[in-house]
Amino acid sequence: MEGYTASELMSIVAMQGFAGISLFSVLLLMALGLAIIFGQMGVINMAHGEFMTIGAYTTFLLSSMAGEFGLVDYYFPVAIIVSFLVAFGVGYLTEWALIRHLYARPLDTLLATWGLSLMLQQIFRTVFGAREVSPAMPGWLQGSWQPTDAIDIPINGLFVLGLTVLLTTAVLYYLYKSRSGVKMRATTQNRMMAGAVGINTKRVDRFTFALGCGIAGVAGAAFTTIASTGPTTGSLYIVDTFMVVVFGGAASLFGTIASAFAIAEAQSIMEFFMSGSMAKVLTLLFVVGVLMIRPEGLFSVKVRK
Repeated sequence: MEGYTASELMSIVAMQGFAGISLFSVLLLMALGLAIIFGQMGVINMAHGEFMTIGAYTTFLLSSMAGEFGLVDYYFPVAIIVSFLVAFGVGYLTEWALIRHLYARPLDTLLATWGLSLMLQQIFRTVFGAREVSPAMPGWLQGSWQPTDAIDIPINGLFVLGLTVLLTTAVLYYLYKSRSGVKMRATTQNRMMAGAVGINTKRVDRFTFALGCGIAGVAGAAFTTIASTGPTTGSLYIVDTFMVVVFGGAASLFGTIASAFAIAEAQSIMEFFMSGSMAKVLTLLFVVGVLMIRPEGLFSVKVRK
């Protein structure tokens, strides 16, 4: 950090902090879906990154259609909704065809979803090709906002942050205020008792898995605003996403939010002063060190077995 004045360092930290907002938003959306599936159901979904890719490719297809009709400035909000619905539908079918046969068999679930991720990657490669693609961005998502001469904040990052806050609030409201959310939490805390009082736990499981996949689809739509999409894009984020969920506490959505922010901001700021690989290594070492002291994560939730 030698050669920088105090004001320059403050500007750098602020700029990198705002740059980390986009990564934080995508990580949080991915981790929210995974926290619901892994934290609430105990299913290790190694194909979760591919559901993000489904959302990204859905956005790309809608962008191409919008370009033909001159509707590029209007398609993106629709793309977010459609990405959720497509990923939700694929997740629903996946739970019905595969996951429901593997409950209480975590190793089998891990291997099966890893195989599913490889299959989906090959499907993406066959349909869209090996090259990375990027959708056309609406004009209102381009450019930046300058609160000061030294700080430049991209508008797409602010939009993705707003989308993340809105969706996170909706998920928290659903889990803690809605009737379906109560059934989901009841199934998590005591499956046998939930079934005894009339809750259809199989239907809850299917909807929970599909909801987590749908949120990953929204993460894919948000991801297209900051980077291009390829067949293996989702697999690049699955390790970071699991790290966020485990570090925050597998069944704690509040812990997921806190850990996503901490990891994204730490990586973004450190990447300015060192290589991206070294920043990831230091972040991982810190997370491992904390988990050695507190294995249940930052926020633990007591669950009856």
